[in-house]
Amino acid sequence: MLKEMTDYFVGEKQESVLFMLAALMALGLAIWLWTQGHRLRWMALPLVVVALMQLGVGVTILVRTDAQLAQLSTQLVSAPAAFKQAETERMQTVMRNFKLYKSVEIALLVLGTCLVAFFSKWDAATGIGIGLVLQASFTLVLDLFAEARGAAYLKALAGIAA
Repeated sequence: MLKEMTDYFVGEKQESVLFMLAALMALGLAIWLWTQGHRLRWMALPLVVVALMQLGVGVTILVRTDAQLAQLSTQLVSAPAAFKQAETERMQTVMRNFKLYKSVEIALLVLGTCLVAFFSKWDAATGIGIGLVLQASFTLVLDLFAEARGAAYLKALAGIAA
């Protein structure tokens, strides 16, 4: 179980770095688009909004993960039944949240696609649409990987003897 737990949290940390890198690239692109007066400068709006969220999530996960893994490793050895119950409940909540995240990301992806498809004559709508498509699709892909990682970890938790 220790290997599965470590794999899960290492994956979380790795993904948090991807979130932060994507956020920094999105912020850089947003600044460039806006300062250059590019016709798609309104793409900066969704790029910045989602990048700030990605940066917050990435930093939070990166900062807390080592301590969380150490605390859970100790609890696994000292109180396996309590560990199983608490960590299973936490992960079930995490997995439920992925359903919400995916719904929002898909809705933003559809909205962005519709803005580009139906309002392409307006630079602001096209820019916002492209920004939504870029950010929503990237975040959705990472969340799908995180969800799969979480499902594997939850399955390993279920295998702990009571």
